[in-house]
Amino acid sequence: MPAAPLTRDRVSDRILILDYGSQFTQLIARRIREQHVYCEIHPGDRDAAFVRAWEPAGIVLSGGPASVLDPGSPKLDLEILDVGCPVLGVCYGLQLLTHQLGGLVEPADDREYGRAILKVEKEDPLFANLDGGPERTVWMSHGDSVLRLAPGFELLATSDNSPFAAMRHTDRPIWAIQFHPEVAHTDGGTQMLKNFAIDICGATPSWTMESFIDETVDRIRETVGDRRVICGLSGGVDSSVAAAIVHRAIGDQLRCIFVDNGLLRKNERQDVEDLFVKLLDMPLIVADARQRFLDALAGEIDPERKRRIIGHMFIEVFDQEAKAIGGADFLVQGTLYPDVIESVPVMGQSSTIKSHHNVGGLPERMNLELLEPLRELFKDEVRDLGRKLGLDDSLVGRHPFPGPGLAIRVIGEVTEPKLASLREADAIVIEEIRKAGLYDEIWQAFAVYLPVQTVGVMGDERTYENVVAVRCVSSLDAMTADWSRVPHEVLASISSRIINEVKGINRVVYDISSKPPATIEWE
Repeated sequence: MPAAPLTRDRVSDRILILDYGSQFTQLIARRIREQHVYCEIHPGDRDAAFVRAWEPAGIVLSGGPASVLDPGSPKLDLEILDVGCPVLGVCYGLQLLTHQLGGLVEPADDREYGRAILKVEKEDPLFANLDGGPERTVWMSHGDSVLRLAPGFELLATSDNSPFAAMRHTDRPIWAIQFHPEVAHTDGGTQMLKNFAIDICGATPSWTMESFIDETVDRIRETVGDRRVICGLSGGVDSSVAAAIVHRAIGDQLRCIFVDNGLLRKNERQDVEDLFVKLLDMPLIVADARQRFLDALAGEIDPERKRRIIGHMFIEVFDQEAKAIGGADFLVQGTLYPDVIESVPVMGQSSTIKSHHNVGGLPERMNLELLEPLRELFKDEVRDLGRKLGLDDSLVGRHPFPGPGLAIRVIGEVTEPKLASLREADAIVIEEIRKAGLYDEIWQAFAVYLPVQTVGVMGDERTYENVVAVRCVSSLDAMTADWSRVPHEVLASISSRIINEVKGINRVVYDISSKPPATIEWE
């Protein structure tokens, strides 16, 4: 079934980002939203008819990996420039405007990647309210360079290897910059985007969590009416916040189902029950399916088959519980905006949402419509929303946890004794990094149970027991990640506690692999 229509009706106060494949496009959206201006990302091949119907206050043309000189490179529908709202080209967007409007773009003799010094040659509203003088550090990432402006454009700024690093049209509301204002390395970049969205485009900064809650609650009530809704509650941030806002909208018309698959962290089932039943007074059905999942996983060592088994079993258990309730018309799903973006083709390339992120197969199997109240939000916005809804920070600030749970942190076959040891080791990791005040600095921290046994000595006895790996990474969005430089004394405490307190473990190792080439999870 198609998703229930929760389309935002917001005109003249929103910015449209046309995406040409830049790895930084989501950052542009986040920087603009930080100014309380709503924006969305759409593929760069949208035509003028789409743009007119969308009615943006302004348009940003993002960067991208292609060269405008390649015959098959993405192009802009030039009629978009006649829609009447301001346009800002960024990196590839600058080259695209120049190339299609009659300027000269050539491969650069000296490519610019990384920091560069921008020299502002002409005062302009785009550069208003910037601290410091006319020179500032910006972030460049381009192999082509503009050598001649298109007719009607004037120079605003230069850099050592970009004679036209910023420009604008003298008669039309078109700006373009060669650098990336959205990255932290660009000095004053966020102010430039604010200048464009609010001062140049005239968008009203009305995008707040309070307004989002009011509008979303109204839309859910209008969409659902007096019908019933079910939600698969995992205990993670996304599903919990989605359930909380739907419950605020329709109260006891919502029934949440929590499937205890036996692959959860220590005390997680009890924590979920305490939060949703005792604190939020939200109806919750707990399905104890621990043995069913373990039986289904018996003997399986392949990571992808583990994921599929868990996904299919979850659908089976959830379907049975939902049928026992009866009469539901909608399924709540915690889809976020990055999931939406990744599921839409961008200039001929597409990627799909991870198979374990969403409750795949359930809406069609159960003939349900989807409610996706978070599909406009980034992760940091979801956390903010959760706090505004009264959820405890211990929940909304928690580290990500994979859909298949501890099954993909037990390398090899999953058994209850291994899970029991891993739960205790994982709890120790979290306790120690919290005690050290590092929890909020680390994107994700966890333990992994390895199918490796090593010789050890405990007391006067020789041991031959298992190894636990500890993984802590720092990241902004999980697309890339670096291993966290946890202080040695903290690692020593983690290791000592695991070896002394967790039966069957006599060695702890620390994972110092970054993503790429490694992934965050081990399976």
